[in-house]
Amino acid sequence: MILCANFKANKTRQETRAYMAVVESFVAANEIEDTVMVFPPFTALEHLSRNVLIGVQNAYPAQNGAYTGEITLEQLDEFGIKTILIGHSERRHVLGETQEQIAAKFRFFAENGFVIIYCVGEPIEVRELGDKALMQYVDAQFEGIDCNYTDLIIAYEPVWAIGTGLTPTTDQIVTMHSALRAKTSAPLLYGGSVKVDNAQSIMELDNVDGVLVGSASLGANDFCEMIALAAELKQV
Repeated sequence: MILCANFKANKTRQETRAYMAVVESFVAANEIEDTVMVFPPFTALEHLSRNVLIGVQNAYPAQNGAYTGEITLEQLDEFGIKTILIGHSERRHVLGETQEQIAAKFRFFAENGFVIIYCVGEPIEVRELGDKALMQYVDAQFEGIDCNYTDLIIAYEPVWAIGTGLTPTTDQIVTMHSALRAKTSAPLLYGGSVKVDNAQSIMELDNVDGVLVGSASLGANDFCEMIALAAELKQV
């Protein structure tokens, strides 16, 4: 399993250090074999040897340059970062990233050997149009994306479920993940109101290889509990 904690614009450097101390200790003490990733804000990045993979939530596709307010490859290299989220719905819908921009970002970071967690998902108005419209919408999010990229991880995050407490039905998750599996052999994560109470039942589903967790991962103990639930699935 792959378990990812996306802090978004939350936590200070000090809070992140305290969080990582708890999670890293838990992973070591319990000999966790699953892949655990944390995506803190830029201000909390550090170049330290860890048993938890650290990634960034976004970056600009350039070595460096005149890109005010952005972070580029040069800065990521300083921290030893080789993992990135691309295409998150908040980048698309809140910050206005186009598919063309997202695809350019994907190409750049693929060329530089990053592990890419590529996010796709639909707003509620598309979901309500039916399965055909839904799949057309999601298919469009793969334009310019190499589904055979070696270090690709796909995260399905229905926009209407992110931070709302709502989750798709089991059948809806299975149907979407089956459709995604037909596109790629990459690991498939589910994201969107994942929490301790539902993480295990989601991870048990066919073609679900892990979870991308937002607000419910901000508590280190809660995230550790999800890591433990994933470890239990291996023993079943």
